[in-house]
Parts: sequence; C-alpha cells; structure tokens
Amino acid sequence: MLLQKKSLLSVCIFFLYNMLLAQTPAIYRQTTASTDARVNDLLGKLTLPEKIAMLGNNSPAIERLKIPAYNWWNEGLHGVARAGEATIFPQAIGMAASFNDVLLKEVASAVSTEARAKYNLAASMNRHLWYMGLSFWSPNINIFRDPRWGRGQETYGEDPFLTSQMGTAYVTGLQGNNKLYLKTSACAKHLAVHSGPEAGRHGFNAIVSEKDLRETYLFSFKKLVDAGVESVMCAYNRINNEPCCTGPNLLQHILRNEWGFKGQIVTDCGALDDIITGHKMINSREELAAAAIKAGINLECGGVLQTEVMNAINKGLIGEADVNKALTGTLRTQIKLGFFDDNKLSPYSRFGADSVHNNFHVALARKMAQQSMVLLKNNGVLPLQKNKYSSIMVTGANSASIEAMVGNYHGLSGDIVTIAEGIAKAAGPATAVQYDQGSDYTDTVHFGGIWAAQNSDLTIAVVGLTPLLEGEEGDAFLSASGGDRATLSLPRSHILFLKKLRAAHNKPIIVVVNAGSNVDIAAIEPYADAIILAWYPGEQGGNALADIVFGKISPSGRLPVSFYSSLNDLPDYTNYSMQGRTYRYFKGALQYPFGFGLSYTSFAYTWNKQPQTTYAPNETIEFSVAVENTGLMDGDEVVQAYIEYPEINGMPLKELKAFKKVTIKKSGKLNVALSIPVSELKKWDTVGNAWKLYPGNYTLCLGKNANDYLLKKKFTIN
Repeated sequence: MLLQKKSLLSVCIFFLYNMLLAQTPAIYRQTTASTDARVNDLLGKLTLPEKIAMLGNNSPAIERLKIPAYNWWNEGLHGVARAGEATIFPQAIGMAASFNDVLLKEVASAVSTEARAKYNLAASMNRHLWYMGLSFWSPNINIFRDPRWGRGQETYGEDPFLTSQMGTAYVTGLQGNNKLYLKTSACAKHLAVHSGPEAGRHGFNAIVSEKDLRETYLFSFKKLVDAGVESVMCAYNRINNEPCCTGPNLLQHILRNEWGFKGQIVTDCGALDDIITGHKMINSREELAAAAIKAGINLECGGVLQTEVMNAINKGLIGEADVNKALTGTLRTQIKLGFFDDNKLSPYSRFGADSVHNNFHVALARKMAQQSMVLLKNNGVLPLQKNKYSSIMVTGANSASIEAMVGNYHGLSGDIVTIAEGIAKAAGPATAVQYDQGSDYTDTVHFGGIWAAQNSDLTIAVVGLTPLLEGEEGDAFLSASGGDRATLSLPRSHILFLKKLRAAHNKPIIVVVNAGSNVDIAAIEPYADAIILAWYPGEQGGNALADIVFGKISPSGRLPVSFYSSLNDLPDYTNYSMQGRTYRYFKGALQYPFGFGLSYTSFAYTWNKQPQTTYAPNETIEFSVAVENTGLMDGDEVVQAYIEYPEINGMPLKELKAFKKVTIKKSGKLNVALSIPVSELKKWDTVGNAWKLYPGNYTLCLGKNANDYLLKKKFTIN
C-alpha cells in the first residue's frame, strides 16, 4: 500500500512538473533573460530552413513557434511612407535647412509614434504588411557632394558635421529612450561613398582616397554608430573596386572591428544581385550568398540569401554556424522591438488611431516647414501687410501641386495644403485670391494667368522642380537623366513665364521655388521682388509659406548646401574627390554660401566668453556670445561656429563644428554657449593611416553663414 502511494505521488509530481514546464515560456520569450540567452534559445529551436527563410526582408511566419510573418522593408524619411495615412513632414533636405536638431528629434519621435500606432492596428487584425513594420530604413546620411544627384533631397546636405547632428537627432527620435524596447529601429544608409550617378549606381565604382573616406564619407556613419543606431544599410556601389555589401574592408574591418558596431547590417534592395549583374565581381549566386554571409550581412533586401544559402552550405562554402552568426543580428533587433514578448509589456502598445496624424503632429509639421524655408531675396516687400493688398494672384506650375509638397518617400494625408490653398486661407475672405496654373514644365509658348496678375495687387508665383523631375532612379520618371539633373537650370518654361509676368506689370512678384538642391536663382532673380526657397515642404507647406509671407513668423531657414553659379565650376560628376566641392574645399564665387538665409529682423553678436589662446588635445573649446535682436520683430537666429585650419596640405578651408538655433524677442538679448572638443579637430594622417591632431594656429569664426563672419578668434593647439 505504501509503495502504491509513493508511486501515485511520483506520477502526480511528474504531471505537475510538466504542467509547470508547459506554462513556463521558452527562454526566447522571457523578458528577464539576457538578450544573448534569448537569441541562443531561439537559434536552438529554429530549423536550418527556417533560419535561412529569416535572412530576407520578407520573412515568413513560423507557425510552430508562433512567430508571425514580418516584412522588414519600411521607409520613414520624413514621416511614415507608403503606408496610407500619416503626417507628411518636409523633405529631409528641408528639415536640415532648419538647423534645428532639437526640433528634428521631436519630428522623429512623432514619426515613430505613428509607426507604432499603425503597426499595433495592423497587427491586431493579423496584417503583417510591407511598409507597416517597425524597422525604418532611414535616415539617409550620405553626403550631398554634388547638386546633380537627384536623391540629394533625401539627405541632410553637404556637411559631415551638420549631417551627423541631424542624423543623430532623427535616430534618437525614432528609437526612443526606453531601456528595454526600441520604439522603432532606425537605419543609417547607404554605407558608403554613395551619391550618384543614379543611372549607373548598380555597377558604379567610387574611387576615393582614405582621407576623403574617413573625413567626409564615413564621418556621419561613425557618429550614428556611436549614438546607437540599430541598423546600417550597405550601398549598391563599389568603393575602390570592393562591393559595399560583400567587401571585408567596409563591413568587417571598419564597421564591425574598428567601430564595434553590434547591430544589424542590411543590404540595399537588390544590391547582392548587382554584384553579379552590375559589378560582375562574383560568378555564381551560391558564391554570392556565401560572400555576403561571411562579410557580415544579417538581412538582405532581396531573395538571394533565402534561395541560395542552402546551396552554398551543400557546396561547403559556409556552414550552419555562419547562418547562426548572420541571423543573430536580426534576432537581437526583433527582441529589442518586443516581437517575442507579451504586447502589454511594451510602453508603446497603447498607441492607436488617435496617435496618427493628430493635431499635435500636424502643428509640428507646420512648425518644421516654417523653419525649413529659406528667404533668398527681399527688396522690402516682405512681410506683406494684409491691409495693403486687396487682391492676390497665385500662379505657377507648382502652386497647386501635390508632388511639390510631399517630396519622395512620402506618406498620404487628407490635409495636404498647397501654396494656393495656404495663401487663400491666410489672406481671408475679404481678400480676392485667384489661382491659375500659369505654365507647365515644358511648354515655352502658352501661359495663363497673366491678365489676372495684371489686375491683382500682388502675384505669388510658385515654380521649380518636383520629385518626378529629380529623385531616385525609376521614381523620378520624368527626369531626362535617370533621376539626376544634368543642369542647375529651372524649367525654361518657368523662367519665361516669370519674365512675362514681370513685363506685364510693375506690381510686386513673390517667387516661391520648390527644389531639392541647388538651382540657378540668378535666372529668375531680376523678375522677383522676393524669393523663398520652400524645398518640398510637406503637408503643411502652404500654411507655413503663408505664415512667412504675411509675417506671422520671420524666416529662419539656412542653406545646408552651397549654391554654385554653374556646374562648370565643379569637377566631373563621377569624381568622388572632395577637392573643389562643397564649402569646405570650394574656392570660387557662389550664388549663395552654405548656411545662408535672410530674416525679417537683424542680429548683433558680441563676445561673452572668448575661447582660450591655447589648447591641449584633451581639452574642449568653450565659448559664448551675446546675440541681440536689433530689428523690428521677434525672430530665430542660427549661430554658426566654423573652424579655419592651419595651412597644411589637404586641410579643408573651413568646417562647421557647432551651431545652435535660438529664438530672441524684439530688442531682446540671449547668451548662446557652444563648445567644440579639441579631439573633433583631428584629421586623417595618410602617412600613419590614423587620426591625428595637427598642432598649429586655428581660428574660431562665428557668423551668419560660411562666408559671413561676425566674430573671429585665433587659438593654438600644442
């Protein structure tokens, strides 16, 4: 009898143990376990075919482990893109023109909030869709070295420091500050030396010196890696004959080993196929798959790894251990995004429909659009006095254009405000506002709106480009140069239209220009009383432009690129040497310098704390200036601090090393403190093949742009 009781007790204990075991989640689903333990547990549960299936952007569901399907491909350049309703912020180049990294971080936080909300809503309906995920392949931090590049509009401009600051702000806003979960994952792209030509990008070999590579093309990537960006995307091109997505130097020696990057490496879409078809560097697809895995690729946007890794294993080119190593980076990101946890544990699970395109986000889009627009000319006509103008003509090919508002890689909104709509609303019902398209992009003979302009007190003409004329290969399908631009000229029809408007009357003409980069303003300047560069200003562009025109706010945008007078002033487009390019190395005359932008008010600078006369390598240059608003209205000023270097071969002429945007009331004064670590002045030593701080005489220059300094102070580095 006792034996029977012991046997029964053993059976009960056995069943109880198994019941408890069944209730205990697998280690990969335990939030208290370390990330490494969770990854290793999941790797142990996945079969080899399942692991291989997870190496592509379109990852299928694994039903037995209750892992849903997921598409990694998502875009968020200036708002959640290609996924229906979302707030559309200004294009990236416009947000760079704000010189306001604090505001940009707010924008990115709004974007990630909307992304989480859209993902929550879709996932609750068991929808796991393309462009509805939490992994954003943004920001684009390539250096906009040449205005011909159609995709330059996606970047933060030509300067490595500005790009790194704005890029870091965007990444931190996207990823959030929760210690356990990423809000979304950000991706720094495209690594590296990638800025055209678009038409040849699938086979292009960028030849670049190690000095330019380190000081210009990799500078921002290193800063974003240091800031904790979750993902890095390798580019289509080769660098010095090494494909970016399979070459060991870029991904292994620099990114992994030197910089210590632990995150996910993803390929640009179709980049692996290019290595066979475009670069012709590898002969077979299974060899290509093996090379990508060995180079450190974790995820492919494409299908080579999903179809060819097993063949590579069967031929002995790689083993399952290599697949495990590759998949580890992706699994880590999934864990950080909370994919294997109870959704209730995520602080972002509460985001729903009211988090998408709400009033706060719309107001934020308007504020960023206000700060992005750059006033290039003003003969005194702006800001407009409403009681002075009873009738306004709004005209031009872009005045009611949706394309000119949204830029590329954009979302959708039911509240896109064009320039014509924004002006009509702001002018009010007592003002007669008319609209006429006026011209198209090609017809140089037929124009409309001239008679109406003659009979109006004022004309606002909106001209320029759209993302159909400049942009990514294929997307800019009206571009005659594969997405790039072969000229700085605005459409000839627009120039002739403005000329006709000017000839028809002597009343004020305000010209608004849409473009993603440097255009020839000189060709239209004689016909305009004021010129505003609006970029592609997002859904609130019309309201923001009206706010500036009618003086609700003073313009504060600054150019994040140099405006050259002619392409003849630049080296060949395919030349990736920085000599003769950007304000850092260009010695010729410009239309407008980097950092340029007019205001409705004026500012005076005086030293509050001058820098020291000498510095050691481990010190920080600390300084402050009193900025006084000496004009007639409140306004924002961008204090820009540049460094001029010793006259040593290969040194840049000057470099932006600190900036700050501040709001100062009329007749007010504000102390602006800035700092520059001396270590940030290191340059690449081609002899020692390392960073080096060169002793000598330097100059700190504070001013309104790269060519207009208000204060200067020399100092020496020992």
